[in-house]
Amino acid sequence: MDNIEIEEMFQALGPVTIKRMFGGKGVYHMGRIVAVEVNSEMLLKADEISGPEFEAAGARRWAYEGKKGKAVNMPYWSIPDDAFDDPDIMARWVRLAYEAAVRAER
Repeated sequence: MDNIEIEEMFQALGPVTIKRMFGGKGVYHMGRIVAVEVNSEMLLKADEISGPEFEAAGARRWAYEGKKGKAVNMPYWSIPDDAFDDPDIMARWVRLAYEAAVRAER
């Protein structure tokens, strides 16, 4: 995903900063990380409050195989499919990601 596409995806938040990381990209708003791009897929930050909403919408939680073969769940979820066709729906999900980022600092 190129930076222009990412900026459009997050336009509901306002300006975002995009930084290369781990072979992908990190997306920041007001200094807080709200999303990561991993293997060409954008994943939004979620937590115990917003995670159930992502799950109910059919999103997948990002996990990787850690040491000893055990899955390590990360606080990032795929974007529900319907968001890619509707800017208002995308706006809702990126705002949830920002809210999770704010809560993570507390």
